[in-house]
Amino acid sequence: MEDAKRPIGVFDSGVGGISVLRALVSLMPNENYIYFGDSLHAPYGSKRLQEVRALTEQHVTHLLEAGAKAIVVACNTATSADISILRARYPHIPMIGIEPAVKPAVLSKEHPKVLVLGTPMTIHQEKFARLLEKYEGSAKIYTQPCPGLVEYVERGELTGTGIEQFLRKLLAPYIEEKVDAAVLGCTHYPFVAEMIQKILGDQVALYEGGPGTARETKRRLAQGNLLNPSKEEGVVRFENSDLTPEKLRLCQFLLHV
Repeated sequence: MEDAKRPIGVFDSGVGGISVLRALVSLMPNENYIYFGDSLHAPYGSKRLQEVRALTEQHVTHLLEAGAKAIVVACNTATSADISILRARYPHIPMIGIEPAVKPAVLSKEHPKVLVLGTPMTIHQEKFARLLEKYEGSAKIYTQPCPGLVEYVERGELTGTGIEQFLRKLLAPYIEEKVDAAVLGCTHYPFVAEMIQKILGDQVALYEGGPGTARETKRRLAQGNLLNPSKEEGVVRFENSDLTPEKLRLCQFLLHV
């Protein structure tokens, strides 16, 4: 019972994983959470593989030492780089990763055109290539790395001329191509989903991995008898490698945006 009352540790390269955290809180509001964002080293998507692994393992170890009963790696890049290593290292701890929501996008209609937006590392990882191979016969899939987009979210620049111009240039080929669906393949991207929708058009369906990750987390906790039995609302604690007052305000804002 005491183990069940311990918090769920949620890790991301910055503030993006709060899009997964809000899905977790929505599904399991009675759970307690520790969210650690490594904004000091964001973005992970343009780093070397070994550096991403070292940073991820350092911060996951911190969350476990802080008492986390399970870990949600709420970062597509860190999941691609390190989740299999973490699961082997901590076989008795539920380790839940995230991956781009390609499957629901591909199944949204018959032979759709699907755009997958992601960080450079996520898109070039073997894990991602294997994911695409599963569905390449069912859809025409375009992949678009988005270097620079994470930084807009880290600054809290979710609207305005700057990000709109950035996204219009990035997405211009897919307006012409008339894609059916777009996968937000980085947990930072849901925070600019409205802007992406505005540019691609209302006919394009957007998909993100947070809700599916939250459901898998609940399933894994139930499997391990680790669901918190409390009926009271849980507590969310934010930690960050660059936790300025401004960053804390941004974290709290993004949880409820």
